[in-house]
Amino acid sequence: MQDTILKLEDLVYKTSKTILELEEDVLSYKISETKWSKKEILGHLIDSAMHNLQRFTEVQFESKPYVIRKYNQNDLVKANNYQEYVVENMVEFWGALNTQIAFVIKNLSREELDYKVNIDVGNLKTLDWLIVDYVEHIGHHSKQILKL
Repeated sequence: MQDTILKLEDLVYKTSKTILELEEDVLSYKISETKWSKKEILGHLIDSAMHNLQRFTEVQFESKPYVIRKYNQNDLVKANNYQEYVVENMVEFWGALNTQIAFVIKNLSREELDYKVNIDVGNLKTLDWLIVDYVEHIGHHSKQILKL
């Protein structure tokens, strides 16, 4: 799990640094109305961090298997209006959320990492799998943001 935490911290650092170096027109550019801008992708990562922080925390005390509550990512990006939000604030908030996520993960025992989570009906995974998947999700979207 230590490698996953280091990867999380590295992704957040590198992505944040690059975002803060980009001009607003690059961050806000949308190739179409149905595709997210780089700012909206970052907003989606904020929403994902909030939901996953809750999951990684709740799984420790809720009944098992822990049931993953889905969320509507497109509606959240729109409702939060990330396209118009100040990017520096977004980066700071995303960084703070992931710092807390890393802290929570560091404090999990091997037994807790093996807790079962219900991803979908009949699709059981472990908390360990969910954490790795979260970091891979950041990596996927980080590549979208860093692509110029």
